[in-house]
Amino acid sequence: MNFSMISKVLGMLMMIFSLTLLPPILVASIYNETTHQDFFLSFAIIFSIGMLMWLPFSRKTVVLRTRDGFLITVMFWLELGIVGALPFYLTDVINLSFTDAVFESMSGLTTTGATVLSGLDFLPKSILYYRQQLQWLGGIGIVVIAIAVMPMLGVGVVQLYRVGATGTTSDSKLTPRITETAKVLFILYICLTLACLTAYWAAGMTFFDALSHSFSTVAIGGFSTHDASMGFFENNPAIISICIVFMILSGLSFGLHYYAWIRQSLFHYLHNQEAKLYLTMLLAGAILVSLCLYFNGTYSQSESMYHGVFQFVSIMTTTGFVTDKFTSWPSFLPFFLIFFSFFGACAGSTGGGIKVGRLLIIAKQIMSHVYKLIHPNGVFPVKIKNRHVPHSISDGIWAFFGIYLAVFYFMLLLLMASGLDYASSWSAAAASLNNLGPGLGEVSEHYGNINAFAKWVLCFGMILGRLEIFTLLVLLTPMFWRK
Repeated sequence: MNFSMISKVLGMLMMIFSLTLLPPILVASIYNETTHQDFFLSFAIIFSIGMLMWLPFSRKTVVLRTRDGFLITVMFWLELGIVGALPFYLTDVINLSFTDAVFESMSGLTTTGATVLSGLDFLPKSILYYRQQLQWLGGIGIVVIAIAVMPMLGVGVVQLYRVGATGTTSDSKLTPRITETAKVLFILYICLTLACLTAYWAAGMTFFDALSHSFSTVAIGGFSTHDASMGFFENNPAIISICIVFMILSGLSFGLHYYAWIRQSLFHYLHNQEAKLYLTMLLAGAILVSLCLYFNGTYSQSESMYHGVFQFVSIMTTTGFVTDKFTSWPSFLPFFLIFFSFFGACAGSTGGGIKVGRLLIIAKQIMSHVYKLIHPNGVFPVKIKNRHVPHSISDGIWAFFGIYLAVFYFMLLLLMASGLDYASSWSAAAASLNNLGPGLGEVSEHYGNINAFAKWVLCFGMILGRLEIFTLLVLLTPMFWRK
């Protein structure tokens, strides 16, 4: 393990992150807020720590190995969640404890969207902007951004990219060079954000709200500048419709967006099995929720469609926006919605959850075994786009699925042991591991009232979900640390 090179990379990444504290200072100056002092102090502290980590090893050029990449990725998300909490902790207006500050920071960076804050409509604009910016950076992955602007990482960038780009695409390269791939992803992400910003602004949002919500929409984060979330704009159907469209787009693979862009064709979406399943599930689920709301007498016909479609799309894509208190909806609907967050968005998107692509392969393999029982001598290979799925991939997916459920239930037990009831524990564990945000019971409004132990458990779950579990768990194995 090359700890000197690891320290150099982490220091450089931390200094880059410190620069993201400068825009909130500008926002504070525009709105004549005193929080600019807190952001400047946070910037100075984070930059200084990064400098101290980078400077002693600045002239070393040793190539990073795969194990170094794993450690860098995990350590960076951990330290970023902690130092990113400084503005929340230092600002007297919100008066957060260290635990709450880290929870808010970690929730933003992992695009979870769970919050300990209330009274958002009255908070300083700089704090509101900073929360949204954290989600935007976490959506594309600060590591991918760093790769796009840091050729100093050299050949080791491949290892760093593969283990750090879980929010966008870590299985294949869109271009021959890793750095070019990262840049393409970054450009696509910016273009999607600008399009969302423009659409929100044109539909009637203020520029500040449009910018803030474009960050959290494209990142599939769910933070809002209002306590009512997107329900604040429920009298503007255009804004709600725009939000639905961009949540769906952000839940699709960025690889598909890339090919649609360079080939100027939408057929890639229609011919991709994962995308078709994703869109079919969204359509079927939205219709089912809308019908249940209508026949239960919760809303009128139009309102049922309005809230049902929006809420199902928001929850399944793991965005977490709300237009109404879905936790008070009748029958099984609240649990049904959160259950579908386990499916999540497509692989290669900014969404969380297990991912539709993995579940598609699991479903195909289950059917293959069923056919094998009917015809013992038959051969029924699992195929995606007429290509055989290797056993190594399907075995890896089953392993991921198994550890995902094991971690979920372990978190559930820990939360219940901390004193939370079953509904609150189940939904909070799902919301953190799936990077969703909203929960049921004690966490239906916000997470500010639960105990500190539960918050740290949920922070751990957020990181596990963002790094797709194995990236973090591999560090806990003795084999990883052997020479």
